Amino acid sequence: MGRGADAESKGESRSPSNNADLGRRLRALRLERGLAQGEVARRLAVSPAYLSLIEQGKRAMQLPLLFAALELFGVPAEAFMDSLAPKDAPSFERLRADPVIAGLGIDDAALKDLAGQPGALRAFEQLVERHRQVRGRLEGLMGSLEGERRSEDQLRFDVHPFEEIASFLETHSNYFASLEHRADGLRDEASLGEHASSRELASVLSTHLDVRVVEDTSGSVLQRWDGQTLTLGRGASEGRRRFRLARGIALALFEREGLHESLLEGHAGAASTLIKIHLANYFAGALLLPYGAFFAAVEEARYDVELVATRFSTSYESVAHRICTLGDPKRRGVPMHFVRVDAAGNITKRYAGDRIPLSRDDRSCPKLAAHLAFLSPNTLTKQYVVYPDGRSYFTFAKVVGERRGGSVARGTLYSVGLGCRAADAPRLAYADDMPFADPERMAVPVGTSCRLCERKDCRMRSAPSYQHRFRMDESVMRTNFFAPDDEGER
Repeated sequence: MGRGADAESKGESRSPSNNADLGRRLRALRLERGLAQGEVARRLAVSPAYLSLIEQGKRAMQLPLLFAALELFGVPAEAFMDSLAPKDAPSFERLRADPVIAGLGIDDAALKDLAGQPGALRAFEQLVERHRQVRGRLEGLMGSLEGERRSEDQLRFDVHPFEEIASFLETHSNYFASLEHRADGLRDEASLGEHASSRELASVLSTHLDVRVVEDTSGSVLQRWDGQTLTLGRGASEGRRRFRLARGIALALFEREGLHESLLEGHAGAASTLIKIHLANYFAGALLLPYGAFFAAVEEARYDVELVATRFSTSYESVAHRICTLGDPKRRGVPMHFVRVDAAGNITKRYAGDRIPLSRDDRSCPKLAAHLAFLSPNTLTKQYVVYPDGRSYFTFAKVVGERRGGSVARGTLYSVGLGCRAADAPRLAYADDMPFADPERMAVPVGTSCRLCERKDCRMRSAPSYQHRFRMDESVMRTNFFAPDDEGER
């Protein structure tokens, strides 16, 4: 509540676009009418989890959904906007300076007339703010809809499943004590050692869970679970085979014991499936890399991923994943983020345990170590970065892959990136030769993605920013073609 609560208690004005304020007002309206959160979510055709995020101020609310909620509560839109308005309405000059409003081509006379009508002005400001948010999500939304059948179920004013799972992981700090405890118990029951082989794991499936393990000769299936049989593809390395067997154990336990059910409460549809997939992968990691021994090894090695991977005879990526689950309050690791990037620059996995602002779509800033690692694939790429809001991070990345038939193109090739807040960097062995002595000179200025980046001086921008006005002009050559139109913003 911190800053927002202080402002309210002191009677200070705040912007009507403040998500926390809007969410709090909507929650108050719901409670005043004696409506349960689940009932309101059902009538608005959103998930209870998404409505909860809105009421907590953790998600912006799209205008169609806002209007539907106000209609449900029986509150006129203008009256609601008035209740959110700050005491001091923005001046004409402030309107004129806003890059989005400037881009609409509204003349000064019309803006002055608008500034003199507080009710209309507040509604207009709300529309402009939603316009920014919609533009920021448009690219990812169009990509997700491309080629899909737009059925009635899909056309919902709901959060994207990947956003919901990201919020789910942040809420739990990517640590699930119940899965850790069950993995420890099963390891004891089956007398599994610290380096359980694929043969031992297959024995656990057949002996303890009555599951048949078979191999698919066609080579088209990596893993398939049908409730009684676990099918594995041929040709996998011992490490990959161990993980797939451990994941099969997780799926069998989910079905027999319902380990995941309490964690899925409030989630449905695609988000529920994605969360279940993550939890199965999480259990596999907990089974193969016991929390206690792994935490001790990581702390001793000071987060040297390669050293820990050698210690547990597993892959660099598996250790990187597991490091991001060290959230036990009694044995908590350094909060870290994880990204996996392919050679085309697409982010295929992400987790922001250190609250680093990662893009919601599949693209991010090309200046990050996870992207730059492809320039020197045989070495570890390290850097400090700073975001426009001043937050600094230490990041490092390594290119990992597995050839198939002697070809990288037929196999896999990724950059796996990890990092933490700059203040936590001294706990990592990788930062020993990079003390953050001069942040202004050492930190690389980065952004979330080109579309959302606030920076005006980046020479690697690959698209116009939604934050600034962009204009093509044959008479002006800039440092970058997509650089903002500084003159248009003055």
